[in-house]
Amino acid sequence: MRQNTQHILKRQKQFVLWFTGYSGAGKSTIANAATQRFSEYSEQVQLLDGDVLRRGLCSDLTYTDSDRDENIRRVAEVAKLTLDSGSIVLAALISPKQAQRQQAREVFNKGEFIEVFIDTAFDDCEKRDVKGLYKKARLGEIKNFTGIDSKYEAPMHPEIHIKTAQQTVEECVNQVFDYLYSQQYLTK
Repeated sequence: MRQNTQHILKRQKQFVLWFTGYSGAGKSTIANAATQRFSEYSEQVQLLDGDVLRRGLCSDLTYTDSDRDENIRRVAEVAKLTLDSGSIVLAALISPKQAQRQQAREVFNKGEFIEVFIDTAFDDCEKRDVKGLYKKARLGEIKNFTGIDSKYEAPMHPEIHIKTAQQTVEECVNQVFDYLYSQQYLTK
């Protein structure tokens, strides 16, 4: 079956989009929507969702700082292997500490790691509480929960800074693609 040529992008560079933000900020929602857009353009793309990885690859880890470091290390290594196989990688993880995100960045060659800060107010994330995690954390059922008894360090200089309160999901995805075009990761 022949592809419609208007739905083909040219990838100029390999890259991983690393989505970070509080639980409930919209990381997975935006990453899923971006994955769908890439798929429409016939791009090989792999989404690494932190919640899914926590149920499998990282199911032996807790939420202590040392286990979070290991979680980020494992996901970065999987992302690098996937990137090296020719896929675009979207990784959606809280990754709450600057040092953890820097550790992940160092796994990749210069320019391959694009930090995407999903900037949603903590109160808005807690109000959404789609998975009931904030409630469990407030009841003491989840320890070291980011934003309650574990700190989130907002990125100081993310390549992409998305303020979800001011945009629709589609506008957020457009912001990601605008960056990729402007920095020549993709061309039309």
